[in-house]
Amino acid sequence: MKFFIDTANLTDIKELAATGMVDGVTTNPTLAAREGKDFLSLIADICAVVPGPVSAEVTALDTDGMLAEGRRLARIAPNIAVKLPLTRDGLRACRALSDEGIMVNVTLCFSAGQALLAAKAGARFVSPFVGRLDDLSQDGMGLIGEILAIYGNYPALRTEVLVASVRHPMHVVQAARMGADVATVPPKVLYQLFEHPLTDRGLKAFLDDWAKSGQTIL
Repeated sequence: MKFFIDTANLTDIKELAATGMVDGVTTNPTLAAREGKDFLSLIADICAVVPGPVSAEVTALDTDGMLAEGRRLARIAPNIAVKLPLTRDGLRACRALSDEGIMVNVTLCFSAGQALLAAKAGARFVSPFVGRLDDLSQDGMGLIGEILAIYGNYPALRTEVLVASVRHPMHVVQAARMGADVATVPPKVLYQLFEHPLTDRGLKAFLDDWAKSGQTIL
């Protein structure tokens, strides 16, 4: 499973990219606005750090506006994935941009039916928001299972399931068990995946015993 980082913070992206764990980045208008930088320049900087797909979202609501913004974003770098909302206008724009060879990430997906439409529209990625469904006492990970089952029935569909709105490490583990293509995770969650108290305890015990031996490797 690929790991995308869900942030627009360039410092976090550079630090995590250095681990070799980052396959791409997802941003949205909220994350970008927090950085207080020129949006287009920020996206260009991110694309220069991460060679994998970098999702940059349009803000227009009509198809023509989405197409204009999407084409402008796509000119920033070849690894841009234009992020479009799962609306009628968004799917029309998705079809047009996909036909032009531009990667599209259809976002704000909350049902299996919507995910099927995104695939039919040629989306490279569809982003179901599991955490936001969980917030409403709905089964976010259950939706991932439904989408994967539907896509699995039709090998011609090439849309990748990008698990979004990830809140904790178990979302990532569950997504991997189900066979999701991508999980986009906030930096905090990726760091949590590294951590386990028994790892820390075991390492301390090993180092304490080594110190008692009085030896060195170098």
